[in-house]
Amino acid sequence: MRIRPLVAVIACVLAPSAVFAQVSDTVEKPAALVSDGVPAIPAALAAETRPYMEFRTASFGGWNAADRSMLVSTRFGNTAQIHRVAMPMGAREQLSFEVEPTGGRWSPQGDLLVVAKDRGGDEFFQIYTLSEGRLRLLTDGGRSRNGLGPWSDDGRLIGYSSTKRNGRDSDLYVMDPRDPSTARMVAEVSGGGWGIADFAPDGRTAVVVQRVSVTKSNLHALDLASGRMTPIGDHSLPIAFGGVQFAPDGVLWVTSDQDSDFQRLGRIDIATGTFTPVSTEPRWDVEDFDIADDGTFIAYTVNDAGRSALRLLDPATGRVRAVDTLPTGIATGLEIAPWGEIGLTFSSARSASDAYSVNPQTLAVTRWTRSETGGLDVTRNVEPELIEVASFDGEPVSGFLYRPDPARFPGPRPMIINIHGGPEGQSRPGFQGRNNYLINELGMAIFYPNVRGSTGYGKRFVSLDNGPDLRENSVLDIGAFLDRFDADAGIDQERVAITGGSYGGYMCYAGAIRYGPRLRGANCVVAISNFVTFLENTEAYRRDLRRVEYGDERDPAQRARLIEISPMTRVNELRIPLMVVTGGNDPRVPASEADQMIAAVRANGRTAWHLLGTDEGHGFAKKANQDYQFWANLMFWRETLLSE
Repeated sequence: MRIRPLVAVIACVLAPSAVFAQVSDTVEKPAALVSDGVPAIPAALAAETRPYMEFRTASFGGWNAADRSMLVSTRFGNTAQIHRVAMPMGAREQLSFEVEPTGGRWSPQGDLLVVAKDRGGDEFFQIYTLSEGRLRLLTDGGRSRNGLGPWSDDGRLIGYSSTKRNGRDSDLYVMDPRDPSTARMVAEVSGGGWGIADFAPDGRTAVVVQRVSVTKSNLHALDLASGRMTPIGDHSLPIAFGGVQFAPDGVLWVTSDQDSDFQRLGRIDIATGTFTPVSTEPRWDVEDFDIADDGTFIAYTVNDAGRSALRLLDPATGRVRAVDTLPTGIATGLEIAPWGEIGLTFSSARSASDAYSVNPQTLAVTRWTRSETGGLDVTRNVEPELIEVASFDGEPVSGFLYRPDPARFPGPRPMIINIHGGPEGQSRPGFQGRNNYLINELGMAIFYPNVRGSTGYGKRFVSLDNGPDLRENSVLDIGAFLDRFDADAGIDQERVAITGGSYGGYMCYAGAIRYGPRLRGANCVVAISNFVTFLENTEAYRRDLRRVEYGDERDPAQRARLIEISPMTRVNELRIPLMVVTGGNDPRVPASEADQMIAAVRANGRTAWHLLGTDEGHGFAKKANQDYQFWANLMFWRETLLSE
């Protein structure tokens, strides 16, 4: 059983639902939000949308070996918390009761729960143990960023990274979480992309991943006693590793794009670095895997054009069985229980995220949670259609279009183009949550493009936007999609708008400037407005990783090019209404990126709404704030996209 490294799945299970107060027929704004230029929200609007606010999700978080219960993350209050589910469709017993989103995992023996949380979205995660609803702090309390890694097989140690030494470098630590005084730095490193991936079965060594970029990562064998790190393979080669895990016999399994455009599952020889692929899929990434405790099978998922395919591999024979009993959708977070059951999170356009298990013998799928949907019939939700076009240079690009029911909404419909962040991300055909109101009740189409630079389509495609000289080619992909929709009888080309978050927020600004005459409005969330000021002000631990993707602002030639392609440089050309959403504690895209854009737009006499979450980071994670953000978004779309 693998205990998966904790990532920011904490925020992914949040659902946009809020309790609102009626004051003079308007919604009371949450105290932590600063609304600048945004009209008051009518209470009638909140009441109309309320069923779409009241959905929940549940994400599988691991198994408890002691009682065979499942750990899930879901929200009953304002943030996602840890819950225990004793049996399929059993009650969700809340274990953590924090103000901030909280996630965690049991020890391999199920006797100790270790959790991580930050403060106000600052991503300076601290590590705790959780018992009887109380947290016990294990790290330094907020001065460092700590990345919770795996448990050792014997449950004696956790591995983690920490910037404790200088606030920049993610050094490698181990600790017995029962005694915080045992914490010790095993290896001092340079850079923010380091983490302990797994402990060897003997408990004396660990495998370490150094992530340099989306297309380059290095593996090391770490001696836990001496701290000596030995490179695995040739680190001069442009190879990326995804999952990394020891089998019970000590063989190291990885996903790697070595000698391939896609991530394949296979074995790697620790001594020689030789990678032997085992999975046989000719195309698409193997995106996740876990190894059974007895080594008899490996569960893995393939990202097939955005949809997940679950398969079981017999490592002894190479035989692969497809789990066709799982519906079409997205499966994430695989973990095999000590008794063999496969846990995962599943979602689709017609199913919010919920926890499931799969029997490895019969392949029967069992649902463990059924999250509330505000009383709405989710079978009404539309399935997305795949849109494929050739871009300006002939490069194929694609995306998913959620088109409202033509029987209810005949004729051309208004459309929002919603661009994912990353840029190493991918829009996939999942549950739309609150946006289902836009589709089902207002008849708006939503299109999620996967422009060049998106993951899921191979390492060649993900590299097509790297550096300042290629950056704007991804913006030109949006133009190709606009051309495609100009010829679509179901889309009103006179009523198209753009939105996106993080890197998608940069794309939102850039698209609004380049294609302004074809757009009605732009709603840009936690967005990069100037690549130079972004690189100078993003947190130090992530700066080098972003320089690999965007360019190095310290180099005069690259700096000049970065300024040239930044939206701030061409802000005078932004003539359509703008809305900006910002997290006051955002460690990735600082709030100053929004401040300078809003000031410049208003100085030009243009419209700019601003919604700031003073208790939020890189996107809103608290239910009350999410609700208000959605209502503000809706007000913006009504004034821009839906007006005649």
